Amino acid sequence: MTTEQMIQKYKDWIFRQSAYQMALSLINFDKLTIAPKGGNEYRDEREAYLAGEYFAIATKKDMIPVLKALKDDENVDADTRRACELYYKNMMKDACIPKDEFIAWHALQNESYNHWLEAKQKNDYSIFEPYLKRIIEGSKKIYGFRESDIPIYDQMLDDYEPGMDREKYDRFFDALKERILPLIKQVTEAKQIEDGFLYEKFDIDGQKAFMEHLLKYLEYTPDWGYQNETEHPFTDWVCENDCRTTTKYLENNVVSAIFSTIHECGHAWYEHNIDPKYDGMILSNGVSSGMHESESRLCENYLGRTKAFWEANYPILQEQFKEQLGNVSIDEFIRAVNVAKPSLIRTEADELTYPVHILIRYEMEKGIFDGTISTEHLDEAWNAKYKEYLGVDVKDAKDGILQDVHWADGSFGYFPTYALGSAFAAQFVDQMRQEINVDEMLRTSRYGEIQKWLREKFQHYGCFYDAPDIMKLVTGKEFDPQYYIEYLENKYRGLYLSDKK
Repeated sequence: MTTEQMIQKYKDWIFRQSAYQMALSLINFDKLTIAPKGGNEYRDEREAYLAGEYFAIATKKDMIPVLKALKDDENVDADTRRACELYYKNMMKDACIPKDEFIAWHALQNESYNHWLEAKQKNDYSIFEPYLKRIIEGSKKIYGFRESDIPIYDQMLDDYEPGMDREKYDRFFDALKERILPLIKQVTEAKQIEDGFLYEKFDIDGQKAFMEHLLKYLEYTPDWGYQNETEHPFTDWVCENDCRTTTKYLENNVVSAIFSTIHECGHAWYEHNIDPKYDGMILSNGVSSGMHESESRLCENYLGRTKAFWEANYPILQEQFKEQLGNVSIDEFIRAVNVAKPSLIRTEADELTYPVHILIRYEMEKGIFDGTISTEHLDEAWNAKYKEYLGVDVKDAKDGILQDVHWADGSFGYFPTYALGSAFAAQFVDQMRQEINVDEMLRTSRYGEIQKWLREKFQHYGCFYDAPDIMKLVTGKEFDPQYYIEYLENKYRGLYLSDKK
């Protein structure tokens, strides 16, 4: 087979994959937003079949020599070589899994999600517990097909963040524990900031009216973006110009949907900013989960919690809710949305305590897969960790082990990327603020210009480069978690401990 013939075979192969990926993405988005629950069984069975057909294409063994030849051929263009390198890597991981086992695993993921949602809505862990056990055992079985000498949890970590393992994450979290845990204790003991006005009753329709303004400010426009509602906010996408986000409204928390939206739009902007020539191929994905989370956390926190951001947006929110916020100054509002307080819900957590939520999940996942934590009574182990690290008592399962969707579909190894992404973002923002006037752009509703900087600096590359290469490309330095630690220390010492300096 000539090089030209191999390239054509490769292009036909990725097109077929992209068609199934599009269908599966849209079916999944529909299920998690507006699809009637009564149709779950019918849809899930057929969706698992489609997933199996996609898997059969993606792991088609006659593509192995084609991918190997193209990735190693220096006469082939760089984009194709890099894409084939990544496809080949995935093939080596997944082609060993029998198709019927993959379909069974996918069907279990669907079933598990349904029972997780029911359990959370009924605040009853016993509904989900048997499925969580099956998901854990199913994960072990799927990874077992690889017959790798690398411990399963290290493989999981590497799948979400290439190059990362327990040793590297241990160093990262140890650095956070050394400096952040004492700071949390100091902040908790300091004079507290008033934020009660954020938790009064805020009409959902009023929140949605403000959201229309916010989406325009974020330049998340209908020609490429769409937002809906779900139990656990997420982002999905079909291509550069078809990105889907979700949010969740809480009547007694006016900023929950706001920061959820800013976060998810950060994910969507990343996908929108990737070079459209990569649409339909593996290079159209973000570099890694940590890199993707860096962009959502950057938008949510490093932009969305600044005074400059709210100078453009607070007057509109205040006008929408005159009774609740009419007498609250912008400075009082900014301090309130940056309050640090140990709490139960990760997605509602402040920046300072947020990485501790991730630490808890990381330690639990390590224990689950190295056998030091039993799958029996995982809710009790969860509750104990929250008491140990954050000093809070978990009274309801919906606010404890049921709060996040990730374990329902077996996304073990994903959680640590939330903390890593926050740390990536700190280093990116440090460089960004040296090059452009971020606050002036936020203050004058030029959000798209910030996204332009991100796009031009690295987002347009998709996953052409690995995360460490991206960090050096943008900042000229290796990744250093001290940027993140110092950002948190400076911010929260200034908010809570400035009078003690």
